[in-house]
Amino acid sequence: MWTIRQGLLSALKLLCIVLFSVLVLVVVWQVFTRQVLGDPSPWTTVTAQYMFVWLSLFAATLVFGERGHIAVDVLAQRAPGAVRQVLVVAVQACTLAFAVLAMIWGGLRGVSMSWDQVIPGFPFTVGHMYLALPVAGVMIAFLALEDLLLAVRGDELAPLEETDDEAAERAGAAAAAAVTQGSQESSLPEAEPTTDTEKER
Repeated sequence: MWTIRQGLLSALKLLCIVLFSVLVLVVVWQVFTRQVLGDPSPWTTVTAQYMFVWLSLFAATLVFGERGHIAVDVLAQRAPGAVRQVLVVAVQACTLAFAVLAMIWGGLRGVSMSWDQVIPGFPFTVGHMYLALPVAGVMIAFLALEDLLLAVRGDELAPLEETDDEAAERAGAAAAAAVTQGSQESSLPEAEPTTDTEKER
């Protein structure tokens, strides 16, 4: 499952980069046609809306997969070991239930009700936009299930990528350790010559 998770996160990173780049180009073209040409492009507004929805859900899935989302863990950090594990398992179980019930099941209901709702002058329907919800829900459910299994086993659910502060702290600690080791080596007394040849030298 770890290999699948890494592959999924890599694909999401690439997809988010592509979606964001295209979204910027669409918005720039919209502003250009509106302000410069005086004839706004009719398809840019709907396209930007659709891409923003898909980008937001995929980016949220990526952050969740990297365990980099915001978490209020004051209670969990101060709880004893066994209680803390129970809280972590409960959080992952709630996340999995939300992904399955709200995002997958609810998203599929929304897609089914709006699949034939056409938008004039646009090749896609409203259901195509809502399709992002169950797709993201399936990915989040998979990630939450893996984290739930790890939590039940007692593993620590640490973020997969360190923040800038953590990287700076780690680099500072390594530099301080190198300086301390260098000063200790320089303060060691030189060995006195033991043989007559070494004394003559």
